[in-house]
Amino acid sequence: MKKEVINVLIADDHDIIRQGLKTIISFQEGLNICGEAENGEKALALVKATSPDVILLDINMPMISGIEVLRNVKDKTDIKVIMLTIENDRKTIHTAIDIGADGYVLKDTAGTEIINAIRAVSEGEKYIDKTLVSLLFSNIQGNGKKSNGTFENLTKREMEVLCNISKGLSNKEIGSKLFLTEKTVKNYATSLFRKINVDDRVQATIFALENNIEEYKRNQ
Repeated sequence: MKKEVINVLIADDHDIIRQGLKTIISFQEGLNICGEAENGEKALALVKATSPDVILLDINMPMISGIEVLRNVKDKTDIKVIMLTIENDRKTIHTAIDIGADGYVLKDTAGTEIINAIRAVSEGEKYIDKTLVSLLFSNIQGNGKKSNGTFENLTKREMEVLCNISKGLSNKEIGSKLFLTEKTVKNYATSLFRKINVDDRVQATIFALENNIEEYKRNQ
């Protein structure tokens, strides 16, 4: 069930970034900015004071790093966290993935991407900025691993959904591309996650690229 209002906390040490995010979010129905922080210490204090639904969190924060803020939030709450990053933060982003961040968006991405990310994670999905997919996982593409029959357990439609997930497309975008409802895509995703033994679309993306999904599809 969707929340009527999604409370968002913005945590970034650059005032211009915070102002930009506030402007983007303020025009969106159903989104409310409940606080903003310029360092990790204030971010944690505001988490306790405001109980946000979603945090937009800069990876590189003064006083307490974004990674430590993420770790603290995930250890103690079920608040959704979207990491704001730049392209050369690959190693740190992988750390954030291990901790359990819910979304990953480039700081200079389009406003629509930010809004899509907020809405997606608030509904329990994982979100990766499409620009980040190839950057984050380029080191595991084409590494020669084999699927050992795992892909064979997926239906044709599940393979199509998995392939598009691995490209960073949201359920809504996949539905539009495959002429399916967003709910139907979500059902396919849930089914294929279970079959390949992953918990979310980030893990599914890693699995698909490790097992050379594009090569597998070409050989079918």
